Amino acid sequence: MKSLWEWLLLILGFIYWAVAGLSVTLIANILTLLLPPRYAIVCGHFILPKVFQLFIGYLKITGLLILEDTDLKALARQQGAAIIAPNHLALWDAVFIIAQIPEAVCIIKGAILRNPFLGGGARLAGYIPNDSISKMLKLAALRLQTKEKLLMFPEGTRTKSAAQWLNPLKGGVALLAKRTKVPVVPVFIRSNTRFFEKGWPLYRKPVFPLKISITVGEPVIFGKYETAQTFSQRLEQIYIAELASPHPLRRQAVDANGR
Repeated sequence: MKSLWEWLLLILGFIYWAVAGLSVTLIANILTLLLPPRYAIVCGHFILPKVFQLFIGYLKITGLLILEDTDLKALARQQGAAIIAPNHLALWDAVFIIAQIPEAVCIIKGAILRNPFLGGGARLAGYIPNDSISKMLKLAALRLQTKEKLLMFPEGTRTKSAAQWLNPLKGGVALLAKRTKVPVVPVFIRSNTRFFEKGWPLYRKPVFPLKISITVGEPVIFGKYETAQTFSQRLEQIYIAELASPHPLRRQAVDANGR
């Protein structure tokens, strides 16, 4: 009976996501036509986080999710430009961060901007696609110059199941830090589940409640004599040292069933 009830709650969550996503896309398309870009972006940074906050609230109220994200609330209060750089465990990592830091500008895959459930809100909020690295770096640098916070996953994609702690870091964060000299704030996401990990089929129900912890590390500054490669290596070691440390939600090896 408990399992059936959890399935029902999970399906209702998916329905909310589908309805909310399509509704936001419709509203976003209208606002994009009616408003100047700077006002449209303000609306996007208001609407999209509210949708995420309601979704997270639903998961908490139903007991499907236990979330510890106090550090994100403190990070949201900090002023000035920053590159927020989380490890990327699951499909919905950005949802938890943007819910607490609504003004963050997210670097996303171009395909998401064309997705009917996610694309409208992302376009309205002025999120930056990573289809072209050179164009992405240019646009991201411009946003950082105006003291905005940028959300960028340094792994470039979700952590592979076989990876012990995280994938080798891509060079985007390091190149952006080198160009702008803006601090990189590592964010460490831990979970008791592989739910929404790359390759997780939606028909496989996870064990509830899902437990997720999000903590924030000290800002990392690009060194005077560093290269992008050495900075990226230093940043990767910071993630490994933190994620490998003892913690109730420390990443576990997958079993024979990929769980």
